[in-house]
Amino acid sequence: MTQVQQSPRVIRIHPSDNVAVAVAQGGLAAGEHLDDGIEITANVPQGHKVALMSLSEGDAVIRYGEVIGSAAVDIPCGGHVNETNLHMPTPPALEDLPLATRPAPISEPLEGYTFEGFRNADGTVGTKNVLGITTSVQCVAGIVDHVVQRIKSELLPQFPNVDDVVGLNHSYGCGVAINAPAAVVPIRTLKNLAQNPNFGDEVMVIGLGCEKLQPSTLVDDRPVKIYENTEAADPQANVLSLQDESFESFADMVEGIMAMAERHLERLDKRQRETCPISELVVGMQCGGSDAFSGLTANPAVGFATDLIVRAGGSVMFSEVTEVRDAIHLLTPRAVDASVGQALIDQMAWYDDYLSQGQADRSANTSPGNKKGGLSNIVEKALGSVIKSGNSPLVDVIGPGERLRKRGLTFAATPASDFICGTLQAAAGMNLQVFTTGRGTPYNLPMTPVIKMSTNSTLGKRWHDLIDLDAGRIATGEVSIEEMGWELFHLILDVASGRRRVAADQLGLYNDLVLFNPAPVT
Repeated sequence: MTQVQQSPRVIRIHPSDNVAVAVAQGGLAAGEHLDDGIEITANVPQGHKVALMSLSEGDAVIRYGEVIGSAAVDIPCGGHVNETNLHMPTPPALEDLPLATRPAPISEPLEGYTFEGFRNADGTVGTKNVLGITTSVQCVAGIVDHVVQRIKSELLPQFPNVDDVVGLNHSYGCGVAINAPAAVVPIRTLKNLAQNPNFGDEVMVIGLGCEKLQPSTLVDDRPVKIYENTEAADPQANVLSLQDESFESFADMVEGIMAMAERHLERLDKRQRETCPISELVVGMQCGGSDAFSGLTANPAVGFATDLIVRAGGSVMFSEVTEVRDAIHLLTPRAVDASVGQALIDQMAWYDDYLSQGQADRSANTSPGNKKGGLSNIVEKALGSVIKSGNSPLVDVIGPGERLRKRGLTFAATPASDFICGTLQAAAGMNLQVFTTGRGTPYNLPMTPVIKMSTNSTLGKRWHDLIDLDAGRIATGEVSIEEMGWELFHLILDVASGRRRVAADQLGLYNDLVLFNPAPVT
């Protein structure tokens, strides 16, 4: 793990860096002097970069020991380095990258840690006990929202062991080219979402009846009986189509869904938490609303916790293709074998092509908020993002919407969109997520607890009731990366065990699920 070298006002992450990041809340004012005597020549906001030497036009700008761009103009020592005076470099070529060349670091197994989870019949373990109601088409979203509210108010209080009822609405299902090759992505995402371990295999499917994506498709790999009417309901049925002729009114439809939900709630209510090994944890790592502190504080601490979970036998996913692409050369050597390294390259190449078809490239990733927080371009952002993966070997690569296959560290290929990435990680089998943010976001998932870490204490204090853990204390020297990593590790176990609720769950804040659909819409 890289150690930060800090002075009272700046952080320089690597000895070869020729820029440092302003730490203090007010940033650096022109005329100030750093401890080494460098005079600040322009105001440098918090999180932004200051040049530690004079840079001529064309000179490489180095952060994390890696080139993040070249100077677009002459930049004086003590000057403000940002997206306006920095040219972005070309991404690493995908040909001839080193594959599986770095030996796995030697680390002792981490033993003696467990959590309290809900064990499922298929061997997976939930960290929540949730009734999920998924849909085969957006047409039924309104009635699902209506029924979810009724279930919460009328039925849920009768089943104290059930945490929540969640409607898994989406915009897919009809008006789409459902047989196009790329349609496999949204379809398998929906199918795998229904198998998330926090649902306990009790997901209900509500369809309309005339849609292209038939409701039974979402459960066609498991035995299922189609629910037809309220009088002749099969206790095991979990699929209902609103166009069924036995329903003579809206009220009939609602009562049919309510009756089905009650039977599912009865079964879910019998689930009890039991002691489970960390090998049953599947943790998704994600960042959003990032700033320049993300790669200095929260993400390195997440990387340390990632290694702890892997050492304990658990599973960790990191994602976001455009936030990996410019750091791909740091990841392919960590693959356990050449086939895993090649799979990582293949996902990068697929996404390069996907973006080019839309006449875009990975530079479109960096948001105005990222830049205001000091991130000049996607290269700098990517180098700070991949730190979440720690130092563990990469054991597998899965495509968008696929389920996790192996324990250990997996790259789950997703877009960088917070909501799409979260949806795809949930479909992969994630039962808990860690989300780092420097600019701030109330992001949360309805079926999976999301631990939010602030990268800087300015945000951590301002959003004290929305942030679960403040990693900004690393920048101020209050704690080390390792200490924060252990703190996060213990928090993960507490949240997974139900001993602590994340802030967004306490406030009832949840984002909609968003499918990744690269296929045509007809």
